[in-house]
Amino acid sequence: MRFFQQRPPFVLMVATGAMCTVVVLVFARLCYGLVLPAMRDGLGLSYAQAANLSTATALGYLLLVMVAGVFAARFGGKQSVLLGLVLVTLGFIGLSQASDYRVLLALMVMLGMGTAFGYTPLISLLANTYPKRRGSVIGFTNSGVGAGMLLAGALVPALTQADTSDGWRHVWLTFAAGGALVTTLVLLFLRNPERPMAASTDAATGVGGPGEPIFRNPHVVTVGLVYGVLGLTYIVQVTFMYSFALDGGLTALSAGHLVSLMGILSIFAGPFWGWLADRLGYSNGLVLSMSLSLLATALPVIWPQPWAFAAHFVILGLCVAGLFTSILAASTETVPPHQAPVAVSFVTLFYATGQFLGPALAGLVVEWSEGFRVAFAGSCLVMVGGVYLCWRTRRHQGYRAVPASACAAGE
Repeated sequence: MRFFQQRPPFVLMVATGAMCTVVVLVFARLCYGLVLPAMRDGLGLSYAQAANLSTATALGYLLLVMVAGVFAARFGGKQSVLLGLVLVTLGFIGLSQASDYRVLLALMVMLGMGTAFGYTPLISLLANTYPKRRGSVIGFTNSGVGAGMLLAGALVPALTQADTSDGWRHVWLTFAAGGALVTTLVLLFLRNPERPMAASTDAATGVGGPGEPIFRNPHVVTVGLVYGVLGLTYIVQVTFMYSFALDGGLTALSAGHLVSLMGILSIFAGPFWGWLADRLGYSNGLVLSMSLSLLATALPVIWPQPWAFAAHFVILGLCVAGLFTSILAASTETVPPHQAPVAVSFVTLFYATGQFLGPALAGLVVEWSEGFRVAFAGSCLVMVGGVYLCWRTRRHQGYRAVPASACAAGE
């Protein structure tokens, strides 16, 4: 029992968190675009139906993201993460067997619910465990997104090409095995913070009073709007960019390699952006990373050629981790410490709403325009607004350097 009462080393805790993001975020949400072409062909789905499946996952996420925050606050972040892992693992198993469209919709909702319970409480748990290294911890944890995309970019095309009829089912079964493995690791190596964060009488930068509701904090609301832009545009990217690349002349193997390359870059970019944001300020990190994401998305819209798709995946691999890291860190920058989990859950509502709307809207546009360029041009316009919102967050930015002694102490 003493083993389960001791906090594991920093590296082990964060590595376990990164593997959680692989399952609850990458496998359950971001890999759907890779499985989509084979799954759509195998089941005879239209693009609109395929987009609705992604929307169903976003709906499950949207409905329970605040519930998950309350659950984690009452029963513990570790317990919430375990529940999320169980839900997504059962969803993977069901998807590997189901063929009825209504059953598929229900299972995709289950994946979204699992992501709600697994991801946001995980970020809050780790950030509260190491509050003075918030940006770095979130960056390291989100490096699991890159590792997962690297793995999926190599695995999914190989399985779907090896068995053109049922290879996509084997993909979901493989994801289920990964979910079972990570559940075991969480049981062994993830710990709740030793004690809840005490209520503080002053916020980091004095934006709003200590008892003021989160939704009245202008900085948190603006960060939430930025997260909504990211949710809408990034889910469209992960759902349709792979298919757009195939439509643009890339082979499935080449497109898979580009996704893997994006994953490799994200592995290293996540910790780098966390370190950079801790020092330059989270809002400055938002402006820079959102601008680079806009550039990456615009390139294949203007020039739908192989080199533009390659540049897209490379640039996005270098910058998207900065968006997630900076947003999650910035959301707690101007609130008292005891309100940090609520702030994270609140801004995640915007993200979930964007994820809910993005695939459905993009699917309709793809069907209407009989192509992908118009849909991604719309994403670019939304991201222009996102850059402006990122710039507005700078007025409340409260950058304070992280002392080297704190970093060395692992806090």
